[in-house]
Parts: sequence; C-alpha cells; structure tokens
Amino acid sequence: MGRIAGVSAAETRERLLLAAAEVFAERGYDGTRVADIAAAAGVSNGAMYAHFGSKAELIVAALRAHGRQTLARLVAADPDRTATELLLVLGRNLPRRRDAPGYLIVEALTAARRDEDMARPMRDYVGERAEWLAGLVRAAQDDGELDPALPAGALAHFCLLLAMGSALITPDLHAVEDEEWTALLTRIVRAFAPAESGTPPESGAPQ
Repeated sequence: MGRIAGVSAAETRERLLLAAAEVFAERGYDGTRVADIAAAAGVSNGAMYAHFGSKAELIVAALRAHGRQTLARLVAADPDRTATELLLVLGRNLPRRRDAPGYLIVEALTAARRDEDMARPMRDYVGERAEWLAGLVRAAQDDGELDPALPAGALAHFCLLLAMGSALITPDLHAVEDEEWTALLTRIVRAFAPAESGTPPESGAPQ
C-alpha cells in the first residue's frame, strides 16, 4: 500500500513532501486538504496516508526534509567550514527570498497557535532545531571560536528567533543589502568570541 507502479516507496514519499511544500505555500495550512496534496503528488489519498498519518505530520516532515537538504548543500559546498562559519552562512541567507519550502515554517507556526494537534509536533521540531543549533554553538566553544561562558541554549534560541522571524519579514516587506547584513552578523559573532581573541575596541569606544 502506498506504492505507485514503477515508483519506490521512498520516491513516493519524496513526491508527497515536495507537493506539500508547494500546496501549503500556495493555500496555507488551513486552506489545504490532504486530497489537494495527494493530487499534486499524483498519488491516491490512501497512498498519502500510508506515509503520513495526518496533515500536521506531513507539514512537519516537509520542514525536516527541507532543513536537511539545506544543510547538506551548505556542507557539500565547503566541508571544512568551522561551526562559526556555518552559522554565519546560515545567517547571511536569512533576508533572501525563499522558495516554497522556505515558507513552510510560517504556515506551521501559525497553525500551531490554533491547533494542538499541530502544536505538539511543532514543539518537537523546534526543540530539534534548537538542540542542533546549540550543538553548533558548543562545537564552536570547544574550538575556541565562541566564548565558553555563553549559554548555548539561549544563543540557539536567538538564532531561531532570527531564522523564523526572517520568514515573516520578507524582502517584499523590507529589504536589506547583503553587505550591510553580513557586516552586522560579523560584528555580532565577534562580540561572542572569547575575550582574549576578540578584536581590540575601536579608538574612542568605551573600554
């Protein structure tokens, strides 16, 4: 069950995740029916339910898949990046226009405020993202890139606020130049560096 002739179960699941991203972005979470996603993926409703138990489960799975794909592309582009460099690259991408999967987080967070069935898997998802970011922070601290006194969980939360807020403040609403945004992020990361490795304060700056 859940298989299309000549298509593997993994391929069917991938079709559903891609279709979900497109349909949720176009119609919103509340305006999307399971049948809409199944039709967009070219599968039956039964095939969809063979892979995902609910609409909430499907949108969270699509979020996870999009996050993994984004990270895999970044790592493949430069496997030798440090944890701090990876955080900076992720941050530099935030103000840019997103594709359909990039807007899934908006629909999921909005739905989670109204629907407890959606809130439960979203709490798990956000917790996973926070722990992954906290792990990057701890790795940077172990390598001497970030101040070990910084609370990793709080810094991860700060990163989540930036990432999820950027999905709401799109370039159509308010744009920022890449150079200006990169300069700001670089200053922030420098402020998080261990005191002995930080750059000296500028002339005239408070000591």
